[in-house]
Amino acid sequence: MHRRTFCKSTLAAAVAATLPGCGSGSDSSSTIAAISAEGAELSLESAAVQEFGESLSGRIFLQGDDGYDAAKLVWNGMFDSKQPAMIAQCASTPDVVNAVNFARERNLLLSVKCGGHSLPGKSTSDGGMMIDLSQMRAVAADAESMTMRADGGCLLGDLDVAAMAQSTITTTGIVSHTGAGGFTLGGGVGRTDRSTGLAVDNLLAATVVTASGEVVRASEDENPDLFWGLRGGGGNFGVATEFVYRLHPFNPTVYGGTVFYKATREFLEF
Repeated sequence: MHRRTFCKSTLAAAVAATLPGCGSGSDSSSTIAAISAEGAELSLESAAVQEFGESLSGRIFLQGDDGYDAAKLVWNGMFDSKQPAMIAQCASTPDVVNAVNFARERNLLLSVKCGGHSLPGKSTSDGGMMIDLSQMRAVAADAESMTMRADGGCLLGDLDVAAMAQSTITTTGIVSHTGAGGFTLGGGVGRTDRSTGLAVDNLLAATVVTASGEVVRASEDENPDLFWGLRGGGGNFGVATEFVYRLHPFNPTVYGGTVFYKATREFLEF
């Protein structure tokens, strides 16, 4: 048996065990409770959820599953008590497409989590679907082209490590476990922005899954209106699954220390 076939069959069995009506001899019409985009109650068919889970190269978590609590964790403890109906832990852009389509077709409330640092708690919800990008963290810096490609689930620390290994930098923030997606789409104020500009000034391109499930690339040459909106407009245009950043030369050797000045009488009297 191939690994993917084994993983999918295992996932199907797990979903069948956790969803009412998915087990052998159970009522195939059983459902799980969820919330619509407008806040109304929804019922999701267990068979549809199982089929959705099988479509992913990642996996889904349902309430009560092992790993659910860890997957739903967000940085702001005020919102960590929220309970999504399901978490789609995506491993690829096609996974995100499947998740967006599943949610759209059922008018299911949807949130997107990268680093989970959203101050107003928009990374999570009660009764909705959380698209979790935390497994999409591949990043590659190229000192020759002075560009860096990063998956949508990368944290700022991932960008720093990859860039500085090539003696380069791009603008990142001061908290290494902040998600690069939310940071970049929100503008991106960081340590080096006075010399290298904001994160959006260094964004060269982005791959976005729109609400219709279409995969779109945005840059100055492709879909420039979308590219304009992404640079500071927030996460309202779709799910960003890839970013391309401009890099800048950087000497990783930093000299530092403490300087003391002798206090004189004139200074004290002043």
